[in-house]
Amino acid sequence: MFKDLDPILHSQLRLAVMSLLIGVKEAEFTYIKEKTGATAGNLSVQVQKLKDVGYIDVTKQFKDNYPQTLCRVTSAGIKAFEVYVQALQEYIKK
Repeated sequence: MFKDLDPILHSQLRLAVMSLLIGVKEAEFTYIKEKTGATAGNLSVQVQKLKDVGYIDVTKQFKDNYPQTLCRVTSAGIKAFEVYVQALQEYIKK
């Protein structure tokens, strides 16, 4: 009757990260940190969890001699997000 919700996306911070990335396709770690209000440590852990399941790609590089971390949603991440949203809509309809 009710579909199971993806436990990876059901976390508030991970869902916020995915929602941001769905809209922009790519964002710097500092941008995500600012928009979510998360601490760097907590955000880092949650980003790693999303990366581990293949929902996002993380690229670390240097820009003007400063480290830069870019996060990008993957096609698997887009699909998982769409399925999650559809499942939530089904909960709301019932």
